[in-house]
Amino acid sequence: MSGEVIRNVISDEILKDYPDWNYSSFICRADLADYRIKYVQSILRSEKGELSNLENEVIGSMQRHELISRNTESDFDQNWTFGEKLADKIATFGGSWAFLICFALFLTGWIILNTVVMVVRPVDPYPFILLNLVLSCLAAIQAPIIMMSQNRQEAKDRLRSQHDYQINLKAELEIRHLHEKMDHLLSHQWERLAHIQEIQLDLLAEMNKKR
Repeated sequence: MSGEVIRNVISDEILKDYPDWNYSSFICRADLADYRIKYVQSILRSEKGELSNLENEVIGSMQRHELISRNTESDFDQNWTFGEKLADKIATFGGSWAFLICFALFLTGWIILNTVVMVVRPVDPYPFILLNLVLSCLAAIQAPIIMMSQNRQEAKDRLRSQHDYQINLKAELEIRHLHEKMDHLLSHQWERLAHIQEIQLDLLAEMNKKR
C-alpha cells in the first residue's frame, strides 16, 4: 500500500521505526495493521499517563506555592504589648456577668456599710458623694480602655478578612486552573477517539474489500 493513502498519525508511527519512510514508500497490509494497533496502544498508554500527569501537575503547582492558610489569631497575638493585653482583659471582664455581679455586690456592701454598720460615723453618708466620684472615675477610665480593645478587635477582623480573601482568591485560581486542564484533557480525548474511529473505519473498509 502506498504511503500517500496512509493517515498522518500512522505515518508518524512508522517514522519512529523507519526514519527514511516517506509518502512515496510502500507498506504491506500486515505491517500497516500492526502499526495501526501500535498507534491505538500508544493512545491508550498516553491517555492513562496524561491523567496521572494532570494530577501530579496540580499537586506540584500547589506545593510550589507557599501555603496561604495560617493562624491569624496567633500571628496577631504575637505583636501584643503588655498594655494592649491588659486593655483586652479589662474590656473582657467589664463586659461579663462576673463584673455585673461584683459591681452589684460592691454597691450593696457600700450602702449597707454606710447606712447600717457605720450609721454613727459613716465614711460616705447619704447621698454617697464619694461613691459617685469613684463610679465617675471608673467610667472615665473604662471607656477609653474599651475603645482600645474595640480598635484592636477591628484590626484583628481586618486581618482575618484579608486572609480569607487571599484563600478565596487562591481557591478560585486553582479551580479555574483545573477547569482549563479538564477542558484541555477532554479536547484531547475527543480528538484521539476520532482518530481511533477513523482507523476502525479503515479496517472495516479493508475487511469489506477482502470479502
